Amino acid sequence: MAVESDDLRSKLGEKGELMLAVSEFEEPLEIHLHDTDIEDGTVRIELTDGVLTFDTDEIVAAWHHTHSLADFGLED
Repeated sequence: MAVESDDLRSKLGEKGELMLAVSEFEEPLEIHLHDTDIEDGTVRIELTDGVLTFDTDEIVAAWHHTHSLADFGLED
């Protein structure tokens, strides 16, 4: 899956957060509008203890995730 910077930036702007599967990481990454910069084929995420940077070419999937009341044990 080739991800273009403009498409990724647009989806992030629309949803506010996205999940990414990146080939060099075992677990999906959650990115947010407030801590992520996407420029010229590079994603830069500001974390509490540093900065994570990778190329958009390394993204194998991107999706928006949601939460439910059940996720938090609050269902009726």
